[in-house]
Amino acid sequence: MNEEKEAKKKKALKINLLVIAVVLIIGTILFIERPFEKQSDLIPRQGKILITDNGVEQDTSNYPSAPEFAGISHWINSEPLKISDLRGKVVIVDFWTYSCINCIRTLPYIKDWYDKYHDDGLVIIGVHTPEFNFEKEVNNVEDAVKKFGIKYPVAMDNNYGTWDAYGNKWWPHKYIIDKNGRIKYDHIGEGNYAQTESVIVGLLKEINSSVEKAKSNVSGEGQSDLKTIFQTPELYAGYSFARIDIGNSEGYSPNKIMEYAMPESIMANRIYAQGKWKNNEDNLQHSENSSGEIILKYTAKSVNIVAGSAGYSQNENTRIDVTLDGDYLTAENAGSDVVIDNETGESYVNVGENRLYNLVGNQAGFSSHEIRISSDDSNFMLYTFTFGN
Repeated sequence: MNEEKEAKKKKALKINLLVIAVVLIIGTILFIERPFEKQSDLIPRQGKILITDNGVEQDTSNYPSAPEFAGISHWINSEPLKISDLRGKVVIVDFWTYSCINCIRTLPYIKDWYDKYHDDGLVIIGVHTPEFNFEKEVNNVEDAVKKFGIKYPVAMDNNYGTWDAYGNKWWPHKYIIDKNGRIKYDHIGEGNYAQTESVIVGLLKEINSSVEKAKSNVSGEGQSDLKTIFQTPELYAGYSFARIDIGNSEGYSPNKIMEYAMPESIMANRIYAQGKWKNNEDNLQHSENSSGEIILKYTAKSVNIVAGSAGYSQNENTRIDVTLDGDYLTAENAGSDVVIDNETGESYVNVGENRLYNLVGNQAGFSSHEIRISSDDSNFMLYTFTFGN
């Protein structure tokens, strides 16, 4: 009898320990993946306006006036604009940056709204506030605007003047401004596209009652299921940007070249390096013309990196070889930037300009894997890993 009670106690203890472990894992992931700082108190949160068939029913909330653009260094697709000159219009101010995967995934919806509602009085302004130094270059941003097919004005906010004026802390973050210049709604990150479009249409009806919501030309609502909780969060490689330390015991040494050795075992969701790598503020740069590796165990459906070649200005690309779970990538799981050599089966990426590169495509399925990036070129720079579910 005592043995039976003891067995039940042990079983209960195991269950409790398992529950605690799961809670700790989820808590750790949420902590790592948390936004940089709290949302500004300037902006009322979502749900303070009611969308009806006749337009917008306002409640008693005091909506703030939209701040003016400040410190804009360059305008693309437009002459300089002022919020005060846009009274009588509905305005979306969208904070983004061109290497941010979450921003990139929102662009089809924003472009769709521009195409459908621009003639009805909708003005969209993309405020490009850079995360990395290379995103401050006019040519880089102009190339990205052209590549993504953005027709609406883009304001380069290199010194965070407009970002600070709005009290913003996030990429991407959309603020919707009514005909009177007041912020009526904002949304952080991906998703909520249907609700956001309903707000747009409701505010446009205040200008023109005949405006109707058109059928969306894009599908999906972004990442919203439980996979997002267990997905590996964005991981930064530079010592100043990293939210968690590099996995190697040698750690970071700011602005110095470190020789990293691989430990016998590695943890998931930590970047590990092998060989000589320079610890730059926002990236890891391979620092010798011999083999070096970046290794990561992750859980996700697709894998991207923000990377570049220090020799790109001299038209020199950097080849990086990519393997998944010890094998080269195939047509079934290779990302859009991967080249597969038909003779050798090798999978690699030619890294040039600083931008997002897709290494593993969605075909791989949502599961855990180990990815290895090999380089023998001292021009290779790794900024971040980002993931999709």
